[in-house]
Amino acid sequence: MRQMFLAIIGLAAMLLMSQNVALAQTQQKEKTAAEYAESETERLTDLLDLEGWQSFYVDSTLQHDYDGLMAELKTLQASKVENVDIYQAARDRWADRIDAAYKRFFTEDQWAKYLKSGAGKLQKAREKRAQKRNK
Repeated sequence: MRQMFLAIIGLAAMLLMSQNVALAQTQQKEKTAAEYAESETERLTDLLDLEGWQSFYVDSTLQHDYDGLMAELKTLQASKVENVDIYQAARDRWADRIDAAYKRFFTEDQWAKYLKSGAGKLQKAREKRAQKRNK
């Protein structure tokens, strides 16, 4: 009887540990819009020597647009869309919106430096995908 009791307690402990591990992994994987916006704002502020008001606009733009992207992707997922190109088109639309917002409040030098930091290549890749979709 005692062995059975110890086996049940051991099994319960293993189940509890596995649930805690799964919960911790889920929490680590999901980065909120605010966390993403904060880290990207810090990166761009350091890279482009942004002023305070520019950093505020970058953060606001990212939080708003990232939330919009996530909502659109969840809608597609809820609709059981399986075509990867549709998801990529949604990401591209939101990335274009972010770049359009940046262009409005970056100086010409900051914009050029931003494009040279890798954003230019990403824009060209989005343009190629858009041309491919429109054919």
